[in-house]
Amino acid sequence: MAEDVVRAWRPGVPGIAEVLHAAWREHSYPAHTHDTWTVLIVDDGLIGYGLDGREHAAQHTGVTVLPPGVVHDGRSVSAAGFRKRVVYLEEAALDGGLVGRAVDAPLVPDEGLRRRFTGLDRALTLREDVAAETLFALVTEGLAWHLTGRPTPAREPSTTTTARYARDLLDTDPTQPVRLADVAAEIGVTVPHLVRAFTREFGLPPHRYLVGRRLDLARRRLLAGEPAPDVAATTGFHDQAHLTRHFRRLLRTTPGRYQRGGRAGRP
Repeated sequence: MAEDVVRAWRPGVPGIAEVLHAAWREHSYPAHTHDTWTVLIVDDGLIGYGLDGREHAAQHTGVTVLPPGVVHDGRSVSAAGFRKRVVYLEEAALDGGLVGRAVDAPLVPDEGLRRRFTGLDRALTLREDVAAETLFALVTEGLAWHLTGRPTPAREPSTTTTARYARDLLDTDPTQPVRLADVAAEIGVTVPHLVRAFTREFGLPPHRYLVGRRLDLARRRLLAGEPAPDVAATTGFHDQAHLTRHFRRLLRTTPGRYQRGGRAGRP
């Protein structure tokens, strides 16, 4: 590990207070508490820490969850240090009744949950807010499921009805900012159920569907001759760089090249 690195920011996703990426070689942080849930994964190394007077280890496998208001510290177990990614969840993101279970078993050994957390971290890093909201809902649901002893899931509403209603709402104006929590509330379901139903019915999650609709609109505007920065601003993307990233992912080219090619092909 070359040098110590700390990067932190507050994302624009409700329920998430802060994101922290850190790489430390020799740092040991003293006993402290947070007013948030601390959810983290370790990418390199091993973190030893005390939680409420008991010793634990944050390992490379699984997801570690530390509850609000409970004293903990931390230190590297090896001379090589450690690298971690942390998402701090607002206290209301998980039921307060789960604090005791998190104190008893803070490491959740679930590779699927770790993958969803990694996706959440990536979406937050790239400012993909709808994708982040999707994965935030799935991560908190997964944590709650583990911390409550893996209960049998409740019966969920109709998949087809939920998915088609959600698609109609997203299609109303794909260019506008959207919160999946509002869409789910309109339908009367949870965000995780909305995501599962939509994915099962249409083969992709709501945030990817929405990006696709926005790209369709952007392509038409580009071929009509509108400047790429204006197109990005009017089709729901943060900026031209955000539009370009998705354009490359779909078409392996930039908006500018796509636009120039379309002009060249006109009679």
